[in-house]
Amino acid sequence: MKQLSRRDFLKGALAGSAAVALSSVTGMTAFADEAKGIYTPGTYSATATGIGTVMVTMTFSADAITDVVLDVTGETASIGQAAAEDLRNALMQKQSAEIDAVSGATMTSNAVMEAANKCIQQAKGEIPVEVITHDEADAAPADWLGEAPEISDADIKETLDTDFLVVGAGNGGLCAGAYATSKGYKTLVIEKGTTHARRRGWYGVCDSEDMLAAGEPPMDRAAMRRELKKFSSGKTNLQTFQTWFNESADMHKFIKECYAKYDPNAKLDVTFGDESHWPEPETTGYFFPAEEHFWTSDLDRLDMFMQIIEEGGNQILFSTPMVKLEQDDTGRVTGIIAQKEDGSYLRINAKNGVLLATGGYPRNVAMMEQLDPLGTAVTTYDNSWPGDTGDGIKAAKWIGAAMQAEPAPMLFDRGIVAPGVDAGYAVSAVGDKYFPATEGQFNIGTQPFLKVNRKGERFACESGTYDQMSYAAFNQPGHVYASIFDANMPEDVQKFHTIGCSAQTRSNPERMLGMFDDQVAKGNAFKCDTLEELADKLGFQGEAKDTFLATVARYNELAEKGEDEDFGKLPYHLSKIEKAPFYGFWLGACLLTTEQGILINEKAQAIDENREPIPGLFVTGDCSGGFFVNNYPCLMAGIAMGRTMTFAIKAVKVAMGEE
Repeated sequence: MKQLSRRDFLKGALAGSAAVALSSVTGMTAFADEAKGIYTPGTYSATATGIGTVMVTMTFSADAITDVVLDVTGETASIGQAAAEDLRNALMQKQSAEIDAVSGATMTSNAVMEAANKCIQQAKGEIPVEVITHDEADAAPADWLGEAPEISDADIKETLDTDFLVVGAGNGGLCAGAYATSKGYKTLVIEKGTTHARRRGWYGVCDSEDMLAAGEPPMDRAAMRRELKKFSSGKTNLQTFQTWFNESADMHKFIKECYAKYDPNAKLDVTFGDESHWPEPETTGYFFPAEEHFWTSDLDRLDMFMQIIEEGGNQILFSTPMVKLEQDDTGRVTGIIAQKEDGSYLRINAKNGVLLATGGYPRNVAMMEQLDPLGTAVTTYDNSWPGDTGDGIKAAKWIGAAMQAEPAPMLFDRGIVAPGVDAGYAVSAVGDKYFPATEGQFNIGTQPFLKVNRKGERFACESGTYDQMSYAAFNQPGHVYASIFDANMPEDVQKFHTIGCSAQTRSNPERMLGMFDDQVAKGNAFKCDTLEELADKLGFQGEAKDTFLATVARYNELAEKGEDEDFGKLPYHLSKIEKAPFYGFWLGACLLTTEQGILINEKAQAIDENREPIPGLFVTGDCSGGFFVNNYPCLMAGIAMGRTMTFAIKAVKVAMGEE
């Protein structure tokens, strides 16, 4: 990384006092001049840990803080990074580190306050000046698993007892807690964060009563199994799918009963009929059954689950991370050791079992780099939940649980980037690795328009599931690609008829074009009167520009013929690019989560290396494995969430002796 001089650093920092992120700064020392006042004038830096490492750089006169620059590139783009400007303004206004946390970004806020306080102490001469350096050799990831911490009984300051313990207050964990509470079971839910995770709205159900009542025929399970086997190269555990096939309707019925009690006005939408299938399924080779369920309600589903748990006399403990699992002499999991907010240790005994619902590992850099180097290489944007750092997976591995051998990231082709930005991790000024895009889930990215690489070449068939273009781009420069379309976009997307969440573009193309204009204003997308101008804006020069224009001309020929002789694209996914204005933008993958976790059986029980159940240990959601292997093909909209909540309830039933 390039080393900046102190003068260059100050010049950049002072010129951009409103900036909230630094890049390319690898080492800094403060300077000081003799002066009288509260502070020794100069620029000082300090770091603290939020989601990643936060760096605060503050410039002081003798009596005031004159500038603040924050490096929050290691924080969640939509949370911590979004809060940075407010935090900077608060520090300047208060002239103090004692500011209010930004709502929803507590971890980042606390880290900023801690680092800012250290800068102030340095400027006052109360602590030594902190010298921040970054050696690129230090950036190599450590072994992702490590070892379980040693905690003696003397370190345990408190003990709690429950019948069933849930680790993780997300979709699976809170569903399990709500179901257990509804049955009258003594249940405890713990969560390391300060709030529950993000709700995923759609969930997949097989043959729900609402589907059947709408006149939809029962799902063709044999066809489904064939597709699952094909897309996983035979590696999917079809026994776990059997649980979803047979029991997801009961899961839906439970949620329906919850809404009937807590929000009777909630509206259920079920996707079925023509809307749930590609127009030519015999041509596409994809099988999309009608099983997507979505509730429109003023009451968030996870808030509803929390209300059920608390009204039923059970507890949810936030800011209480699990440290390790505990077993008795027979190998049965008896509970966990957790850490309280004050740093002391808490033992929780679980008479009937422990359910891990802690999410995947997308926020764990070492796990991403070592377990999924391909997914890491093609990703530009991290859309995952900040707490998804693989904690449950590691804890289970420490006691001998088996883990899925191959990755299965949930990648969406929507991570929009500016020209010249590569996919894969970038490195911040303080050594944090982060994905470089500032915008994700740019829905138009999924539409099967023409895609080209940095040489201006078309390189793949644009028809496919969400992750296929991103994987194809691994073999291209920078692992990114550009998407190109013209003014006929609103009509084209109706013809494309994509399925699942990508249908949002089809349902409201004008809204998506408005979002495109927002990206144009940010310099991430381009809208031009000519293809030549678009080529220039996208960064094509010389031979690459000539190739790009020739590629568009060739693509128009294929669209005119109605046959993709070059890559075999579906005929109704071909569309000419000939009517101004012309649109273009660069893309990588948008990472939602990982699906490579602890192997489970059809009863949601974790299994060991001998493929035997580990007594007392259950796993659901993204920290479980075996359901998706190689990829998340999104053949069934909402299936991942349907799986998560189905196995959450299954774990309660098995642990509490209902089955």
